[in-house]
Amino acid sequence: MLSALVSRPVVIGVSLKMYFGHAQGRQWLARVADIARGRSEILNGTVELFVIPGYLQIPAALDAFAGTPVRVGAQDVAVEDRGPYTGEVSAAELAEIGATVVEVGHAERRRLFGDTDLIVAAKLAAAIRDGLTPVLCVGETTRVSTAVAVAIVERQLRSALATAAAGAVIVAYEPATAIGATMPADTSHIAVVVDALRARLSEFPGRGGSTVVYGGSAGPGLMTELGNRVDGLFLGRLAHDPAALEQVLDEAALRPRS
Repeated sequence: MLSALVSRPVVIGVSLKMYFGHAQGRQWLARVADIARGRSEILNGTVELFVIPGYLQIPAALDAFAGTPVRVGAQDVAVEDRGPYTGEVSAAELAEIGATVVEVGHAERRRLFGDTDLIVAAKLAAAIRDGLTPVLCVGETTRVSTAVAVAIVERQLRSALATAAAGAVIVAYEPATAIGATMPADTSHIAVVVDALRARLSEFPGRGGSTVVYGGSAGPGLMTELGNRVDGLFLGRLAHDPAALEQVLDEAALRPRS
């Protein structure tokens, strides 16, 4: 009998951050939508693709991927559903327009915008409350041993899930030292940390269907190296070229299922 882990789809996500202007973003979305429509592994659910553009590009993304299983999300979310919160976007409104995933706790949000563990937990709770799947980013901020990295991400995971209702999450392990770097983290380091995150996730009731992916200079070649040691990849700038994203999808489609 195949394990639950093996039967899960390979999860591939892309965040565009703030790299593209509106026209360029729409062009990228149209190209990736064409790719998705031509890939059987996406259409049959073997590979699950989600795309997180800038806020203003979300409606265009929803239009571009209409009729496909590709999920569209946002790069951040407010703690509250409504009220006098200038500049914020609520999970309720994101869900209303058709978004289904939302990123919380990215290292840049923590470092540049002061998102503490308490804020990350509140944002994750808001996402689940309004029916969105959180993409919870965790990771160490400096180069540390694998054992120390495990302790850091386990603490971040426990904190983030402490007050949230039941629901699946996508945990993205992204060591800050690998974000924007020339190389991802060492594959053996990634494997140990991801295994620890999977183990901790299994201890939380109501988290069935959750996955653990790796991000941080992830690109073509890494999925092949990691194989079944991760549930997928969370891509950034290395997927700005749709051809590179296609290569990653090729690798995901060929990943051994047992």
